[in-house]
Amino acid sequence: MANKILMPKLSPTMEEGQIARWLKKEGETIEANETIAEVDTDKATMEMTSLEAGTLLKIIVPAGGNAKLGQTIGIIGKPGEDFSALLIEESPVEAKKEETPKAEEPKLYVPPTAPAPPTAKSAPAPATPKVATRGRVIVSPIAARMAAEHGIDINSIAGSGPGGRIVKRDIEEAMNGGGAKAPSFSYTPSAVYGASAFREEATTKMRQVIASRLAESIGPIPTFYLTTSIEMDNALDLRAKINAELKDGEKISVNDIIVKGASQSLMKHPFVNASYRDNAIRFYEDADIGVAVAVEDGLITPVIRSANKKGFVDISREIKSLAAKARERKLQPEEYTGATFSISNLGMFGITEFTAIINPPEAAILAVGSSTPTPMVKDGVVVVRNIMNVTLSCDHRVIDGATGAKFLQTFKSMMEQPALMLI
Repeated sequence: MANKILMPKLSPTMEEGQIARWLKKEGETIEANETIAEVDTDKATMEMTSLEAGTLLKIIVPAGGNAKLGQTIGIIGKPGEDFSALLIEESPVEAKKEETPKAEEPKLYVPPTAPAPPTAKSAPAPATPKVATRGRVIVSPIAARMAAEHGIDINSIAGSGPGGRIVKRDIEEAMNGGGAKAPSFSYTPSAVYGASAFREEATTKMRQVIASRLAESIGPIPTFYLTTSIEMDNALDLRAKINAELKDGEKISVNDIIVKGASQSLMKHPFVNASYRDNAIRFYEDADIGVAVAVEDGLITPVIRSANKKGFVDISREIKSLAAKARERKLQPEEYTGATFSISNLGMFGITEFTAIINPPEAAILAVGSSTPTPMVKDGVVVVRNIMNVTLSCDHRVIDGATGAKFLQTFKSMMEQPALMLI
């Protein structure tokens, strides 16, 4: 008897999934518990297994298509079995030609060419500029940016994503293989251009969830911000000494020290390591630190469990491992959910100061800027110190101003005198 293949719940926060690719084709045999497709959830690419053995009779949602939890994405049964009743049962529309929802392709809008400026009657009409194209090019935002930065011609690349979409790995392969450089164009001052052309791309599941959660945060959560400046010279010296002792090229980063300092500070200020519930405030015994990592089309926060109980090297190794899995979309749900506090560090991009949005149900997030040599007055003398600005975003339902300020004082002291992390 033919049965429906339904979109399963592959992560705790998943409400909808996008088929990254089918590992089985229509007509192929499936074993029970065999992986049949890869699904992009809100945070990672997960493997979907079949609950029964049989033959894949029909793919309802193709690669690149979205499906809600419990929605039919395929049909499994015996070879040659009639399954038309299942399509009618699912939806009358699915029995028709448009039964397979397709992923929305980027829409390209090209405005009409602006009219040429008036010319003398005897003057010849100006030639209309011509642009050669290969047709519609589907490219992810991060791939487009990488191509522009490295002079890669995207028209020379065959995309490996759904529907031929050019993704980050395609640009990386082109860079490693000496991909075609973008052709040079000469500037024509006499050309008259209209409004810019544009394209629209369907948002990924990750981007949709980011938008939903941040809208949930910035609206209902009463948020205030606290900023302080920290002298990082001693922390930088500590990092240099630790790295000098490490072998096999292993290094710790400033961010690793920041994670350790924040985790130790949280243990001294429990209201910052807490979350607001309808009728209670939940206090956490350990500091599970979410570290924001940029990935293609969004960001994700892998969690360093019990960071307060780990040393710099262990924290460094764990962050590197989780960040690599995050960029490959291989994180498991338990590796990116349940943080008690988050850190977003944009210092490596030269950002000196910014504010971050709280990730519910956490009560706070620390935004970290770059450490920059800055002149300042010490004991009446102008000296240069490496100064780092940090901003704490606080949920006012849990954290009062004085509470947040005291946390930052403790964190500042630990960064300026790293030995305090041992107390």
